[in-house]
Amino acid sequence: MGTPFRYALVGVATAAVVGMILLAAAVTQTAGQTPAGQTPLGPSQLQTQIRRLPSGKPDLNGIWQALNTANWDLEGQGGGPSPVLALGAIGATPPGLGVVEGGKIPYQPWALAKKQENYKNRLQLDPELKCHLPGIPRATYLPYPFQFFSSVSLGKERMAIVYQYSYARREINMGKPTEAPIDTWMGWANGRWEGDSLVIDVTAFTTPILLSPEGPPSEHWLDRAGNFHSDALHVVERFTPLGPNHLAYEALIEDPKVFTRPWKVSMPLYRRLEKNMQLLEFKCPEYTEELLWGQYRKQPGK
Repeated sequence: MGTPFRYALVGVATAAVVGMILLAAAVTQTAGQTPAGQTPLGPSQLQTQIRRLPSGKPDLNGIWQALNTANWDLEGQGGGPSPVLALGAIGATPPGLGVVEGGKIPYQPWALAKKQENYKNRLQLDPELKCHLPGIPRATYLPYPFQFFSSVSLGKERMAIVYQYSYARREINMGKPTEAPIDTWMGWANGRWEGDSLVIDVTAFTTPILLSPEGPPSEHWLDRAGNFHSDALHVVERFTPLGPNHLAYEALIEDPKVFTRPWKVSMPLYRRLEKNMQLLEFKCPEYTEELLWGQYRKQPGK
């Protein structure tokens, strides 16, 4: 790492002036005004911008990513220092406005206490630390891209979502809803279209399981702050195109074992437009081998 930056007073003053200019420009374009040379887009024009399959349904093929702090904490928070002193600002929690509609997750009293205990022990308990599959909806707002694959062949619609993190993937059943053959980390997904919105109904999440001899059981976390759910989770996701390069994402979350009522998260998703953009191999199972299994390595001479 390099030495810390030393900001000159002139640089700070310049940044302040630029910020004031940008703020002034933004203020002059408020109240529904459209920048000079542009005309506002109506609903019909937005509809024509949506990429569509031959079937007429929105074409979601491509690579998408959330740009927010939801994976650090679904609720709004002011940021905080790294739980590992040596990581300094690299490991700090960035501040975020939150993505929970209404602001707070409606925990049952015992579950709120468990969430707080999770946070205190997050360096030992967070499944992300161990490269476990993230589940739904967490897979959507991890700080890694994911890719939609969809097609229609012989009248049958096929859809899958592949995530860069931890080799996670799921196939979306777009036919008649079916029951899950087994419970899984990523749940069982039945999809349907409601207008231009892709609606995915997700159930059948696995119970916490013991993945190492010492434990504790690996549970389902919704973020790094210790927010969690049980195997009774039911998620209804909605992916709605806002144009060619943006999706509105919503997830209605219901878990009668943990929460007092259903609640919702919502956020925009952005299409990755870099040249030759592709999902790369994030080998987090290999990256965590020493953490999880290093103590069992056979030592020379023993």
